[in-house]
Amino acid sequence: MSDLFWAVLSLLMTVLFYIVAKTMYRRTKSFWFTPLLAAPIAVLALVMLLRIPLPDYFMYTHWLVALLGPATIAFALPIYRQRHMIMRYPLTLAAGVGTGLILGLLSNWGLARLLGLPPVLARSLLPRSVSTPFAILASSNFGGLPDITALMVVFTGVIGMLCCEPIYKLIRIRSAHGRGAGLGSSSHGAGTAKAHEIGQEEGVVSSLTMVFVGILMVLLSPLFAQILS
Repeated sequence: MSDLFWAVLSLLMTVLFYIVAKTMYRRTKSFWFTPLLAAPIAVLALVMLLRIPLPDYFMYTHWLVALLGPATIAFALPIYRQRHMIMRYPLTLAAGVGTGLILGLLSNWGLARLLGLPPVLARSLLPRSVSTPFAILASSNFGGLPDITALMVVFTGVIGMLCCEPIYKLIRIRSAHGRGAGLGSSSHGAGTAKAHEIGQEEGVVSSLTMVFVGILMVLLSPLFAQILS
């Protein structure tokens, strides 16, 4: 079969897998149908089963990656919609954003040093706690590999969704603001989706925290790269 056939098939199936996973997750709330988990697994199975060459797969699916630019700009929408929350709880949000950003960077850097990872891989891990559009931009500023960063962002989000509630119970975090800020600053979009499931206020705080942490990560990543180098 022609390269064009595999390219078109890859694009259509990738979009279809995401739509199906998102629909099933909304209906069942099952962890296994989380789009960040189910869609990549389905795509990987398709590529391996049909032996689709990677250049053919990326021939048209790279347009999906290009949508990260508009997606980044769209993050301005939740900020505008929840501006009253920003005015009402400025110190809470500032503390959540600052703490989440610094602890995320230091923990990723410390883990990379502890495991003795190669410098390029270590720099790729630094922005893994923020949403994909921001993480990819920050990874380039850090001198990392955006593809590795994107993969680690998925793992981080899935793990955050899975572990957040047991951790909150263990350390007795009952504040809606605390739960929302923790998920938004550490598990980006996946954590924010989980926060909305936990409660409305958690979801709002998580959305705002996620956006502000991502913006600061991109803006400050050149400075952080010099400090942590």
